[in-house]
Amino acid sequence: MNKIFDFDTFVSLDEGVNDPSIFKAVFLAGGPGSGKSFIVGKTALSAFGFKVINSDDVYEIQLKKAGLTTDPKDIWSAQGQMIRDKSKSLTGIKLSNYLKGRLGVVIDGTGKDYSKIKTQKDQFEQLGYETAMIFVNTDLETAIARDAKRQRTLGREKVTEMWKEVQSNIGKFQNQFKGNMIIVDNSDGSNVEGATMGAYRKIGTWSKKTPKNALAQKWINSEKNK
Repeated sequence: MNKIFDFDTFVSLDEGVNDPSIFKAVFLAGGPGSGKSFIVGKTALSAFGFKVINSDDVYEIQLKKAGLTTDPKDIWSAQGQMIRDKSKSLTGIKLSNYLKGRLGVVIDGTGKDYSKIKTQKDQFEQLGYETAMIFVNTDLETAIARDAKRQRTLGREKVTEMWKEVQSNIGKFQNQFKGNMIIVDNSDGSNVEGATMGAYRKIGTWSKKTPKNALAQKWINSEKNK
């Protein structure tokens, strides 16, 4: 199994056992233009105590430092992809720090790589975490139109390719997350308000539940006795 979390990079945190949403991990999936960041805000994940992990924020900063733009030509260049790898490494260190305190986390990704998410999910659960997924779905036309309006556009061809990859994994994700799989339809013209309200209520209720996993309970008791 590949090593996803580098526990050697942990640093001391004041946060931990008394924080909300500990031992809860939410995977956020959806193709380009699905509006995942918008849904994160609408479902108030940060307000529930979750720490959002998104390498795109770091990536855009690193691109700018290197004198590159967010155009497809720069993004898919050799240098652009090297910067992408570096950004993912920096984001991994941040995630490892959060995991030391067993904080609630949101892993923001596209969902095109099923095996990677499955591996991460298994490793979270080995630490005592409970996992859920919010899948932000759109039709292809919506995805293409929204991408065209973004500053960091991917282009019609790449969006179509990624959209199809993500769509092919929905059934696999449902099998993995079962009752903790939440699908939010954010296509143009959909009832997104109703869908996000349902997601907000479900994640809010779930995040407040006391962790049931024996490993989580052992860790909590140990921290409280320190």
